[in-house]
Amino acid sequence: MKKDTLCIHAAAIEHNPTRAISMPIYQSATFVHPGVGQTAGYDYSRLQNPTREHLEKTVAQLEHGLDAMAFSTGMAALTMLMELFTPGDHIIASNDLYGGSHRLFDHISTKNGLSFSSIDTSDLAQIEQNINPRTKAIYVETPTNPMMNVTDIKAVCEIAKTHNLLVIVDNTFLTPYFQQPLSLGADVVLHSGTKYLGGHNDTLAGFLVVNDAELSAKLRFIYKTVGSCLAPFDSWLLLRGIKTLAIRMEKQQENALQIANWLKKQPKIKKVYYVGLPEHPAYEISTQQASGYGSMISFTVDQEKTACQLLEHIRIIQFAESLGGVETLMTYPMMQTHADLPQAEREAKGINECLLRLSVGIENAADLIADLEAAFI
Repeated sequence: MKKDTLCIHAAAIEHNPTRAISMPIYQSATFVHPGVGQTAGYDYSRLQNPTREHLEKTVAQLEHGLDAMAFSTGMAALTMLMELFTPGDHIIASNDLYGGSHRLFDHISTKNGLSFSSIDTSDLAQIEQNINPRTKAIYVETPTNPMMNVTDIKAVCEIAKTHNLLVIVDNTFLTPYFQQPLSLGADVVLHSGTKYLGGHNDTLAGFLVVNDAELSAKLRFIYKTVGSCLAPFDSWLLLRGIKTLAIRMEKQQENALQIANWLKKQPKIKKVYYVGLPEHPAYEISTQQASGYGSMISFTVDQEKTACQLLEHIRIIQFAESLGGVETLMTYPMMQTHADLPQAEREAKGINECLLRLSVGIENAADLIADLEAAFI
């Protein structure tokens, strides 16, 4: 099946005696054993639940993976993933990441004995230079949040395999509809399902996807132990959201390209960061490893006053943290997603009082541009 058909029909419903088109919500914490030493396939919802299982199989198929695990949030997924590693292990990570990932690595994982080299993973030489005997994994976010840097996933995987390292890719921005890192050689794909997979800003979720049975077994053991699984109703909301993933991603990308080209022409805009613009330094790599460019745009304005004016005067576009929903949202990374980064580190990345991030929704692009234009006045 093609990707857009998979979004609707992936993972045929197995637990559906009524033949309902919508997967039933199995709102049960526990399940009855038919007899001693027997199981109906489900024992306790922390281990597995039919609704969550259907969602996990759907996401695994979309990512061309063997197994997917659904979590209560994206950060829950990343936190559990770190339990693969032991004190003393070293991880190479992209230096431009979602602020929550920085916070976890810098304040929790480091406390637990892991060490990190935060580098520009688009520079393959830097990756090679930072590999040491304790290195266990390379963690890549591409495109990055919020500076839209792009890493060549296949090239990183080739380096990793020569050193027996895991490659972990945060695929939140492009989703499996536009980018499939496992097919490029990655070992683990991470998603904040709250964003595009859910698509409606109405629930939180996270995913890990793998295509190796041994790695799946290790993660499943940790998963049932720490208990950060996604609830049945939230699993159903994600299933419902994924059904429209294809048409949402296409429309959002179409809108984003129009808005990015409009932003480039505005005198108060100093720089536009969108991987779908041919002048983006990684445009060719993006075109090779992904089938689309997504709908995330960051841009810098001429001064802090302009940034505040935009945030306070937009009307259709909403000033809110998060991304990937049907509504267009504008975020102030300095004060929201990346507020916990030390100022010097944040500004070195370009995350300052003049940087804004736009998650483009499915509204009419002309209305969104008119809203921006009015807010500039």
